[in-house]
Amino acid sequence: MEKAKVYFTKDISNTGLIKIYEALNVDLKGKVAVKISTGEMGGHNYLKPDLIKGLVSKLQGTIVECNTAYKGKRFDSADHWQTIKEHGFTEIAPCDILDEEGEMEIPVKVGKHLHGINIVGNHLKNYDSMLMLSHFKGHAMGGFGGALKNMSIGVSSSHGKAWIHSVGITKSCEEMWGHVNDQDGFLESMAEACEAVIDYFGKENIVYINVMNNISIDCDCDSNPHDPEMKDIGIFASTDPVALDQCCYDQVINSVDEGKESLIKRMEEKHAIHTVIEAENLKLGTREYEIINID
Repeated sequence: MEKAKVYFTKDISNTGLIKIYEALNVDLKGKVAVKISTGEMGGHNYLKPDLIKGLVSKLQGTIVECNTAYKGKRFDSADHWQTIKEHGFTEIAPCDILDEEGEMEIPVKVGKHLHGINIVGNHLKNYDSMLMLSHFKGHAMGGFGGALKNMSIGVSSSHGKAWIHSVGITKSCEEMWGHVNDQDGFLESMAEACEAVIDYFGKENIVYINVMNNISIDCDCDSNPHDPEMKDIGIFASTDPVALDQCCYDQVINSVDEGKESLIKRMEEKHAIHTVIEAENLKLGTREYEIINID
């Protein structure tokens, strides 16, 4: 497989986001879902409305999310809507909680854990294409969160999140915590869920952007995240989610920033790169890439 193209800009702004999307030279068709993390109440590192509003408007997109599998201010739809509004997203675009009115199963055609099904919000059927707009940062369970986590855990309903975290054992958000010891199985399950979403839309109908700013060791799902220790890096984009996450991982590993050590430790402890390796094994993309600077 030839190297994937990963585009890069240091310009973390409305303008930078639009420029890097245009560099992909992909026209997302029909009704466009813009998948972000709306951020847990109390957190402050999530991608802010002022940063993303220009690109969302350009795409005439709808900001989409799903409810969480843990108790917090995004666990049920009423609280989640309050969070979405307080974080300012309803002021810049239409918003949609994909599993507010139920869920649906989409097929997993490869893999060994999810027994052939991924469980997503049933509003997913209302969209023709998707921008996977991810904040690259650490994560307490996955090691890091980027495009692949946003596409797997992020698009799954609450029950779907439990299904992935428990490696296909339970769909119960309460019971899943008793089945979270198979770390590599969890990471492989995320890759399997990604395969289902890509197959559902068609790979030509999804593009991926990772923003590397406010790079905490903690996820935006944390209501009290650790302050970022690394400096902002920039925005990366690709039509290949495997190459994109590999590239962002490498940016941390190879950084000269002295603040990188905590995030590297977290990624290594959680074997985070295994998700990317498994996604390549499932032929979702390639870990070989070239960076094209658009500045």
